[in-house]
Amino acid sequence: MNCTTTAKADFRPLSQLQHPREMIRQFTPNWFAATMGTGVLALALAQLPVQIPGLHAIAEGLWLFNIGLFIVFSLLYGARWVLYFDEARRIFGHSTVSMFFGTIPMGLATIINGFLLFGVARWGSDMVHVAHVLWWLDVAMSLAFGVMIPYMMFTRQDHSIDQMTAVWLLPVVASEVAAASGGLLAPHLVDPIMQFHVLITSYVLWAFSVPVAFSILTILMLRMALHKLPHANMAASSWLALGPIGTGALGMLLLGGDSPAIFAANGFAGIGEIAEGLGLISGIALWGFGLWWILMAVLITIRYLRAGIPFNLGWWGFTFPLGVYSLATLRLGHVLHLSFFDVAGCVLVTMLALMWFIVGSRTVKGAWRGELFVSPCIAGLKK
Repeated sequence: MNCTTTAKADFRPLSQLQHPREMIRQFTPNWFAATMGTGVLALALAQLPVQIPGLHAIAEGLWLFNIGLFIVFSLLYGARWVLYFDEARRIFGHSTVSMFFGTIPMGLATIINGFLLFGVARWGSDMVHVAHVLWWLDVAMSLAFGVMIPYMMFTRQDHSIDQMTAVWLLPVVASEVAAASGGLLAPHLVDPIMQFHVLITSYVLWAFSVPVAFSILTILMLRMALHKLPHANMAASSWLALGPIGTGALGMLLLGGDSPAIFAANGFAGIGEIAEGLGLISGIALWGFGLWWILMAVLITIRYLRAGIPFNLGWWGFTFPLGVYSLATLRLGHVLHLSFFDVAGCVLVTMLALMWFIVGSRTVKGAWRGELFVSPCIAGLKK
């Protein structure tokens, strides 16, 4: 994940690599964090409560661009497993890079949501079926990584509390991201029974993830109190904690919003009303917790900036957590009709767009130079 910057006035494309094929050999799941950040920005721009000419078109363009990114990254990472299988499987023993398996289903979730937000309007209702099929694939990956990676932590990897960072959250948070997507998908389905299946599955996914994520957050706070902040290379990890908080709030708001109609259609009218109330109250409560964490993350980032932060792919950790918290804020504004949340959401999305531009431009520069194609799990091996 870490990289050494060797800026020079004259460089060749992929100059840090002995051969362009090394791009495949050194490709890791960390890159999918870029699809998370790009996708959530597209979704957030499209849901702003203000009408800005051309903004929706920009958001849709970002979503289409994100689909292209996801396909390219999937082909590169798949090629690595085909061409360099023995090296690729070393990832399961690496205590940091293996966590980024969770970025794959989370990146896909932003694309699925885009099919509902952009695809239906452009290509018709068939896009709901596409989103539905992809969602179940996303669910399968989220469940698998949410169990497999922690199991590897318990059995094969070396961990210590002083080396712990918020990247521990990545494999388990994927399920609650899928849950939020399910809350968005369910009302688009025609069959009430299928709606019910997606809704109940989404609640299970939320519970599969959020308690585990909050357990990790508890340990993380103890770790930072005892051992202080992680190394500057992991500076962006301070924002990752905002991810499960923001996604947890967004998930409960989305699931609760359509619960009355879906539960009533399946003979549970009273339960639906309860779910709606619980969704709203828990969404507000989690948003408040997220407010504490975002203020803390800003203070921590300012401290890092004073000492200098080396750029690496981990900087994408600045984007997605901020994005889901922005979406939760905008959702609260929509549900509660309070201008405070509308204004706060617009400010957060503006911050997100600025951060995406900074991180995106530096990623393109680092990728062109070949500096970001580094696989720590095979570092030191002869090529």
